Amino acid sequence: MYNRNLDIQGSGMTSQRTRDRLVQLLRSKGIEDEAVLHMISKIPRHLFVDEALSIRAYENNALPIGYGQTISQPYIVARMTELALKTERPLTKVLEVGTGSGYQAAVLAPFVKELYTVERIKPLYENTKQLLRDLGYRNIRTLLSDGSWGLAKEAPFDAIVVTAAPEQVPEVLLEQLAEGGRLIIPVGQQGTQQLLQVITRYPEQHYETVTYEPVQFVPLIRDKN
Repeated sequence: MYNRNLDIQGSGMTSQRTRDRLVQLLRSKGIEDEAVLHMISKIPRHLFVDEALSIRAYENNALPIGYGQTISQPYIVARMTELALKTERPLTKVLEVGTGSGYQAAVLAPFVKELYTVERIKPLYENTKQLLRDLGYRNIRTLLSDGSWGLAKEAPFDAIVVTAAPEQVPEVLLEQLAEGGRLIIPVGQQGTQQLLQVITRYPEQHYETVTYEPVQFVPLIRDKN
């Protein structure tokens, strides 16, 4: 699926000039964290999609990656990363639910010490694990797992980023947050309005929810446990 030549620099519609135009667009749409924008400008998104779609990689659009899944639009990836970073606590251990193409993990990983990312679709898991390794990421731990159950053996997490939408927030994910940790998650039924939420855990299992903009994600599918 992936371009194994690893043409990181790109050319034409995958060149640095095209990436810089994308960054300008994201800034105009309200992304404020310059470190996140810098990361968006440097990461070769064209390697995270099928080679036939590489000329569209730096559009601000979601693109299909097979198996009924998509790579999120760059704005959403930047937004979720920015929201994860808006905390006073260092992001030592972070969980991503829904590895997909690996692009969200690639953008987030430079800001954290350890990033665990889980994917339930085996071909995506295998392709993405190899791509992230080829790109030199050493702090990303990829696992084949139903992420709706979280990753209890590695909890608690300073942040959990979910890249698929449940109809309701899974309680088990809230339980795996460290105190002060944040869950960044889209919530809502398919075909209706989904909302991006940030839920922060405080002492005595008190949670505070802040709702952000409307979004559209594929469903978070929960296997039987």
